Amino acid sequence: MKTSALIALIISFALSFVLYKIFIPILRKVKLGQKILEIGPSWHKCKEGTPTMGGLFFIIGTAAAVLICGWNYFADPPLIRNVKGEMVKDYRLLIHLAFAALTGAVGFIDDYVKLFKKQNKGLTATQKMLFLIAASLAYLFAMNHFGYVDTSVNLPFITGQVDLGVFYYIFAVLLIVYMINCANLTDGIDGLAGSIACIIMTMFFIFSSFFGKEDMSIFTSAVIGGLLAFLIFNFHPARVFMGDTGSLFLGCTTVLMAFWTNASVLIVLIGLVYFLEGISVMLQVFYFKKTGKRLFKMAPIHHHFEMCGWSEWKIVSVFSFVTLICCAASYLLLALYVN
Repeated sequence: MKTSALIALIISFALSFVLYKIFIPILRKVKLGQKILEIGPSWHKCKEGTPTMGGLFFIIGTAAAVLICGWNYFADPPLIRNVKGEMVKDYRLLIHLAFAALTGAVGFIDDYVKLFKKQNKGLTATQKMLFLIAASLAYLFAMNHFGYVDTSVNLPFITGQVDLGVFYYIFAVLLIVYMINCANLTDGIDGLAGSIACIIMTMFFIFSSFFGKEDMSIFTSAVIGGLLAFLIFNFHPARVFMGDTGSLFLGCTTVLMAFWTNASVLIVLIGLVYFLEGISVMLQVFYFKKTGKRLFKMAPIHHHFEMCGWSEWKIVSVFSFVTLICCAASYLLLALYVN
């Protein structure tokens, strides 16, 4: 691990940890706690009142660490050769941090509305989707403007690239928004979303370190540090939830790492658990409308396993192991997309 990445991890962990120690008691005292949906598992009612919006603190820790350890990438960005063969300034660290923070801000607004209306309904689905689509388009515009990406995608086991033309933007926006929402759905039991994201970001950190991508290693190590601090307080029984603030931010960071490595299609394998959580909800709704019956005992699918008698610890362990295997396989494929 390079010194800058190690320092980023330490700063993010330490700052996030201190913020949790300070603000969890305050959030509990002012009763800014999670409301539990009636349609959720009945035994989750005991979690009602647990402080939420905890994602805000690991976002602050991450942002501070990136700004401190990656300052040279902001003050005097190095020159790189873009996909068009031009020499341009490397603003990718700034762009990715800004987009992740913007996505977290959408989640923060959603959490704010929920908490101060004292109900588990924040932004409408349409409002959230429009925000995320607008943010995704801004990200893609910035990446394309500097020539960091074009309209081509790499496909596993296929030599060369496939140029999607204008359809690239449709594909990219749908992929980004879908995976962000899937990460949001995954945040349903203690420690699950944080553990999945931590494993994924560790894989990208190893990749970026091995291939000499210092800016990416700073970003990923900062996220890991913040998540490690969060998980101390989030493993079952959770003392704080990340809320949409954290889950949207994490969904964004994981999918952005795939775009950063020009391996966007690979995010389906890397984030397979996220992907399946989202698919399970879609299948549940479709099957119920067609048959009037449930395909799963409850969706997203982690609740199905809860209804089958699995403990939260077992679900987190199994889903994390699946993610670990997927990330190991993805790492081997990522080497094909180094750019």
